[in-house]
Amino acid sequence: MVIQHSSRGRQRGTLLFEVVMAMTILIIAVFPLGFSLHTDAKLFRLTYQRAVAMEIVDGEIEILAAGGWRDLPEGSRPYAVHANAATNLPPGQFTVTRAGRQIQLRWAAAKKSGIGPIIREVTVK
Repeated sequence: MVIQHSSRGRQRGTLLFEVVMAMTILIIAVFPLGFSLHTDAKLFRLTYQRAVAMEIVDGEIEILAAGGWRDLPEGSRPYAVHANAATNLPPGQFTVTRAGRQIQLRWAAAKKSGIGPIIREVTVK
């Protein structure tokens, strides 16, 4: 029996090898890029949520400093905000504390989220 080697078989083998190498290169390049995009999206989301929390706390502390503090009893209690942007925050709670003329407004996430608490204090006159 005579085995004939065809150049067509070698071409197929070479083509298959090139396809496998191209897929390997693509996987090596795409996986880190995909992971990087996922990490960046998470960082952008946390940065956005922190900015929203800071804006809400800053706005509410200004309202309290402008005279809203007079309606607050002494001590610490949950504080209801009416900002629609609060729906973009992770689950958490706003807390206001009044000690004399010292007012503190704080937002903290219910679970560790990477944002950290946002605290503003003001002494009213």
